[in-house]
This record gives sequence, C-alpha cells and structure tokens, in this order.
Amino acid sequence: MNNNKSKRALLTGGALALMGAMLTPAASSAADGESVLRDKCLLCHTQTGDPEAPFSRISQQRKTPEGWHMTINRMQRLNGLVISGDEVQAVVKYLSDTQGLAPSETAPHRYVLEQKPNVVEDVDPAYVEMCARCHSNARFGLQRRTEGEWKLHVNTHMAINPTTELHALARDRSWYDIAYNDVAPKLAADYAFNDPAWKKWQQMAKPELAGSWSVAGFMPGKGDYSATLNVTKTSKDNFSLTMQGHYADGTPLQGSGNAKVFAGYEWRASLTVDGVKMRQVLAASEDGSSLTGRMFQTAHDEIGGELKAVSGKAIVALSPSAIKQGGQQQITIIGSGLKGNVSLGNGVQVIKVLSRDADRVVVLAKASANASVGLRSVAVGNTKASAQLAVYDSVAAVQVMPNESIARVGGNGGKIPKMKSTYRALAFSAGADGKPGTEDDMRLGYMPAQWSLQPFDEVAEHDNDLQYAGAIDGNGVFTPGDAGLNPERKMSTNNVGNLKVVAQVIDGDNAVEGDAHLLVTVPVFIKRAIQ
Repeated sequence: MNNNKSKRALLTGGALALMGAMLTPAASSAADGESVLRDKCLLCHTQTGDPEAPFSRISQQRKTPEGWHMTINRMQRLNGLVISGDEVQAVVKYLSDTQGLAPSETAPHRYVLEQKPNVVEDVDPAYVEMCARCHSNARFGLQRRTEGEWKLHVNTHMAINPTTELHALARDRSWYDIAYNDVAPKLAADYAFNDPAWKKWQQMAKPELAGSWSVAGFMPGKGDYSATLNVTKTSKDNFSLTMQGHYADGTPLQGSGNAKVFAGYEWRASLTVDGVKMRQVLAASEDGSSLTGRMFQTAHDEIGGELKAVSGKAIVALSPSAIKQGGQQQITIIGSGLKGNVSLGNGVQVIKVLSRDADRVVVLAKASANASVGLRSVAVGNTKASAQLAVYDSVAAVQVMPNESIARVGGNGGKIPKMKSTYRALAFSAGADGKPGTEDDMRLGYMPAQWSLQPFDEVAEHDNDLQYAGAIDGNGVFTPGDAGLNPERKMSTNNVGNLKVVAQVIDGDNAVEGDAHLLVTVPVFIKRAIQ
C-alpha cells in the first residue's frame, strides 16, 4: 500500500451531538458497568470462554469514552437496546477504563475529542478513498481492533450502509475486496489492538487530579484568561470544581461544575462559566503535572479555545508574549505561587507591578531600544520559565488562524443554530535572514487585529457573497447569514458564500496583513461525537 501522506480538510464544529452531550459527569455512576454489560449486551453478544476476551465483538475493541458511547447509541438506534442513562454512563466508564486508549494513542487525534473546528488532517492515501471519504481520520484512528474485528467491521459497514459500494470512489473498483483484504489488515497493523502502550498504561499509577491548578486559556470574544481551578474529589474518578480568575482586561471570571475521569487521564467536565454552560475535554499528563485540551460552549462547540492547567507553583503563560524594542506595554504573567520580584530578562525593565492575584501578576514593562532580538526567560521570585517573552524589532508576517475554515448558515426561526467561525492573528518577526516566511522566523504570539472580509474570488464577487454570507466582528468572530432561500439572491439561493478573512495588525506606522479562506455553507443535520 502507498504510505505517502495526503492532506484532507476536516470540517468540524457546530452544536454537540446528543450522544456527545450525554457524556457528562453529572450522571450517576452507581450502576456497576460490568454487571450492566452482562445484563444488557449479552442478550445478543456471546461469551467466548476466553478470559482475556470474554465477549464477542466487544472484547476485541478498544475506544475512547466517546467511541464507546457512539457504539451504545448505535445499539439503541438499530438494535432496540433498552438501557437507562445511568446504565449507559456505567458501561462507558467500565469499557473506557478496561478497554480504552493510552495517552500516546489518543495524542495524534485529540482535536476531534476536543471538538476543535477547522482542522486539516494528513491522511494516508490508503485510507482517503476507503475510509476518510466519509469519516475523519480521527474516527478510525481512535479505535483499536483485532484484524478479525476490523474485517467484521467492514461487513458491518456493508450491512448498515449497503450502497457503500455504489458511491463515487467505490463503484469503479472492487471496493469490498479491497476493504476486506487490504485495508482491514493495514488498519490492524496501524491501529493495533495489542499495542503495548495500553498495557503499559494500565500498569502505571494514575495521576491524582484533586487539588489546585493554575489555568491559562483563551475564549473567543473574551480573549486570554487566567484562573485558579480548584478540584475536589467526590468519589472515585468524580470531582467537583470551581474556577476563579480574570480575563486579560481585568474582568472577573467565575465558574463551577463537575468532572469525571475515564481511563485514568481523560477529563470530561460540565460547568457554568459566567452564566454560560461550558464543557472541558482535557488530557492529564502521565505524571499528573498538567491538564491540556479545550474548553468550549455546550451549545456552540465552535466557540472555545485551548486550555492549559499546571499543578504546583509555576508560570503557565504570558499575555501578550512579545514586546517591541523601545516599546512599553502591560504584560500579564499567568501562574501560581508568583511571589517576589519580577524579571523579564535582559533589556526588559519592569516599571511597575500593577496588580497581584492568586492566578496572575500584571506588570508595566518597557524594552530598551537596543535590546537584542530574541526570547527571554521570565521569573517571579524563585519561579522561572524559559523562552517565554519575545523581544522583536518589527512584525514581518501575520497568519490568520485557522487558515482554512467553514461556517454554516442557520437560525431564521429554525431549530438548527448558526455555526460561527473564530479567528486569531498570529504574528512573526523575520529572523537573521530578514525574510518573512522562512525557518528562522520568530513566533511573537497572537496580537490584536482589525478584522474584515473580502470576496474570495471573482465568482464570489459576482454573486455578492460579501453582502449575504455573514459578518465578522472586532474580536474575529464570524456570524453567518440566515438559512433558507433568499429572494434577493440569484435564483433565490441561500446565503452561502466564499470569503476571505483579513487580519490587519498595526505595528507602529506599518500595517501588516494576513488572510485565510472561509467557506460559508449549509447546516449540518447530523452531528456525531466523533465525526
């Protein structure tokens, strides 16, 4: 098989699937997962007599919590499984703990668990035409099956979707034979059921997550934030939590909720932050020193951002993370235990400490005009972090993140909400070669920008997409137009469009621009926990 990589856009985002939303820590886990499995699942599945793999079609698979939840959902939908919400939670917990994935196995595909929108995947050509033309790479990359089970999975596909062989990229070849004889063995090798990583993880001591965490994150429309996350254990693998901190402009942040941990590291939390229902999908590091992932709105999972939490005394992040030669600006140092004098490195003077809180220290800093360009280590008392602050001479390039994106029309009195798209401007300075876009460029971090839209091409300009497809606000949040026919448009078409998102970063007397592609398209009617 050809192992070269090819790129394929993964278009994610939008309202959480019902089954994904059901994976909440609030549900009771009093039911015993193995007992429920035996009572409910063995009505159809059989016992094999093998103590290492006791249940047919179940014991030959390993999945994430979301993956197991999707399986149960399919059993309910197609096979009439009758099971309560509490029992579902118990089975998902049991299977995730005993037949889950190790941290190293989920690492390449965590974006789909975190509901991160607009990710572009690198997909093996062997899977592009056979699997990834319907699923994301992450969909099968987050499963582990024996070769026999992958082959049974091919047959299951044919039973549930009998027209698969008639689709484009299937009807011109012997699709079933290729899937069964070539792709299934390759899947078994690439995503091996007996990967030693899982056995190693099962034998390791699991991280203790109760305690106080220093959090740094980003929320579209709000900006960077810092917080203290206090986690209290309520029962095995169940926690209550509170968040208290500040957004970059000083506005207070407050939240509380509950969390459940699967497989010893998979953190799933439901909480309310400043009156908005949120979810957290995080992964604990193997040593238990950090939690990383994403926090997003429950009703709009595209509205969210990266979150990093660190236990103990530490500097987690700086906001902003760059200062210009000769420039003066406010810098927020995010962390915990930040006591003592503040040092921002050679050539950068701390003029004044503006405030100190449990989650941050805010200072007014000035870089000398002849400060050397490069990264500086930062210290607050004895707490240090290397390569945190960039001193730069000028902004040479701006990348709009994400570079490829979609938004979906909706609303207009309907039940399907609009799916927005959010953007940030990532700035770089040129390196020693003085040329932007080369390997020696220095990343400056995200910077404030002026946002605008343009037609992406001549067709978009002719169809006046700019007028109908939607609008972008000053925070880089794009809101698409209404769904449904629009009599003002040619042939009363809907408000889809092909646009260019433009960010302009002001750097002294210069304005540096970057742009990205935005496709505004139709609503998504079926949203799964793992697309």
